[in-house]
Amino acid sequence: MDSLDNTDFKKLASQQKSIQMKMRLLALAHFKDGHFRTQIAKFLKVSRTSVDKWAQTFLKEGIEGLHEKPRTGRPAFLSPSTRSFRNC
Repeated sequence: MDSLDNTDFKKLASQQKSIQMKMRLLALAHFKDGHFRTQIAKFLKVSRTSVDKWAQTFLKEGIEGLHEKPRTGRPAFLSPSTRSFRNC
């Protein structure tokens, strides 16, 4: 498991393509720097609950726990080839 002290969150955030993952890593960078979770939430314009959840997930599961999980929902009606045709 990753350690809060041994991880360079800002460097990791700069390497991410996903904006959601960047936000999570930046929140952890501020948390590591000693900011309160309420301050972090205001700075990133997210809820304090989200910041709490990201910090707890990191402490339990490490960086891997912060990645997007598959979402439930209705399967896509259109096939991938039909979707790409419609976007032209």
